[in-house]
Amino acid sequence: MTTGQQAKETSASNAAPTSEDTMQAVVQDAYGSADVLRLARIPKPEIAGDEVLVRVHSAGLDRGTWHIMTGKPYALRLAFGFRGPKNPVPGLDLAGTVEAVGPEVTRFAVGNHVFGVGKGSFAQYAVAGEDHLALKPAGISFEQAAVVPVSACTALQALRAGGIAGGLEIGTPAGQTATGLKVLITGASGGVGGYAVQFAKAAGAEVTGVCSDGKMDHVLSLGADRVIDYAKQDFADGSKRYDVIIDLAGNPSLKRLRRALTHSGTAVLTGGEEGGPLTGGMDRQFRALALSPFISQKLTMVVGTERSEDLESLAELLQAGTIVPAIDRSYPLQQVPEAMRYFDAGKTRGKIAITM
Repeated sequence: MTTGQQAKETSASNAAPTSEDTMQAVVQDAYGSADVLRLARIPKPEIAGDEVLVRVHSAGLDRGTWHIMTGKPYALRLAFGFRGPKNPVPGLDLAGTVEAVGPEVTRFAVGNHVFGVGKGSFAQYAVAGEDHLALKPAGISFEQAAVVPVSACTALQALRAGGIAGGLEIGTPAGQTATGLKVLITGASGGVGGYAVQFAKAAGAEVTGVCSDGKMDHVLSLGADRVIDYAKQDFADGSKRYDVIIDLAGNPSLKRLRRALTHSGTAVLTGGEEGGPLTGGMDRQFRALALSPFISQKLTMVVGTERSEDLESLAELLQAGTIVPAIDRSYPLQQVPEAMRYFDAGKTRGKIAITM
């Protein structure tokens, strides 16, 4: 090989990646507030045999993404990275077009429109496991689909844990119809809460939502029969008892939850925003599990997971109009820090979408 040929090969091997090999993404190098987020050009992710590469059209912002950004509670760092996130690109919810599939993927093909949960969805491209995706329903926008997966799956699983599934046609024979059941949902104006209200109403329950005064009209628009302003009335004041409580706010004590339940009622705890820095509200949930076997009421907890069968059920419910995503605001990718600040301020009525 001549010196000239060697020089050409060295130059080619050191050439900068082309635009086809890279993408724009929001990245973070450390845990912290929205100030740690920045827009960068990074290599496109590579897929494993059972994974799908999705060209992201829209992403959703959820509480889990906020927790991963902040690194709190500290216990989550055991899974996501001790000093900083293992995956520097935040974001879970996504909707987009299949760009490539691994050799083991059988359910999707290039060009399919999909929604689900990926690894780092605040980017032009993201990788998702085949079992974390479903086909996007026709007639549902990418923005609408992107704000569904994490929050709606959590709401669906919380209602199932409360014994409510009938009427939703979600393939859960263990569930009962909720006709006549009195259901209370705390945190009803949030992302998970909005879906929980819609699911409970679709199942035939009498639904009471708990939220702040400025969001009461939003919760009523989702189908709630009654709304309580938590600043003016205590839902556990004894004036009414509930068969099922879906606690998404994460701050009521177990004593208050039990006081608001019927003698054999069920409380499902999913929220945990008011606990200490180490475990967040998980200690309250563990105490609920420990207490439950010794009382007439049932206290249980749900940590939402995203499964293909649930996503497919959600696709059917979206297509039928049983649930309608409530998008509060949409932000372009470069404004993700602003979206995070708005979310952190607690002003959100429903969901926040990120567009590419």
